[in-house]
Amino acid sequence: MAKGKFRQGLSSLVQNWKMTQKSFPFLWAEALGFFAFGTIVVAAPVWILVNPVTALLIGIPIGLLAATYWFSRRAMSAAYSSIEGQPGAAAAVVQSIRGNKWPMTPAVAVNKNQDMISRVIGRPGVILISEGPSSRVGTLLANERKKTARWVPDIPIYEIQVGLEADQVSLRKLQKTLTKLPRNLRGGEVTEVRRRLDALGNAANALPIPKGPMPTSARSTRRPR
Repeated sequence: MAKGKFRQGLSSLVQNWKMTQKSFPFLWAEALGFFAFGTIVVAAPVWILVNPVTALLIGIPIGLLAATYWFSRRAMSAAYSSIEGQPGAAAAVVQSIRGNKWPMTPAVAVNKNQDMISRVIGRPGVILISEGPSSRVGTLLANERKKTARWVPDIPIYEIQVGLEADQVSLRKLQKTLTKLPRNLRGGEVTEVRRRLDALGNAANALPIPKGPMPTSARSTRRPR
């Protein structure tokens, strides 16, 4: 069993490395540089003050940790780049967040241009996340806000536009933007809001949610009126 898990983990690591190296061809040199830097910085004073063996025993693991940290950052960036611009990319990022703290209903509204609105319900209240140019998603967001407000009139409703424009939130900053929202609801209230809005349904099968490896991590966020 342990052997199988090790092989599975190794296979996943190799796949992530190959995917990341497509975006960063010199990934191996970067990782090697961080390994060497971390090892030398820690090992050098220990080598002088204690002995070489202890220096290597302490320095090498630190170097590996530094290289792993840098690789994880690069892998996260490559994962975002691989799905950026695809319909459903924002929904995929939210659904990949650990702990299921942001239950999402993807594609509650979709137009002919494949712009879409996904609905998240959490401690802040209801968060409507749009994907598409700001010139087109404004009407979608306004309509979905009105429809949602009829069912939960006393619940805060936030809007987040995800995209590449200056006034939008990038995929990389989406999770951070969500976590910065204030906590307005208690656990039981979140459940009640979800129960009410489940009746609205969605157009979930209208657009596919991008698949593939996802990272494990608000200026344009508008507060409720």
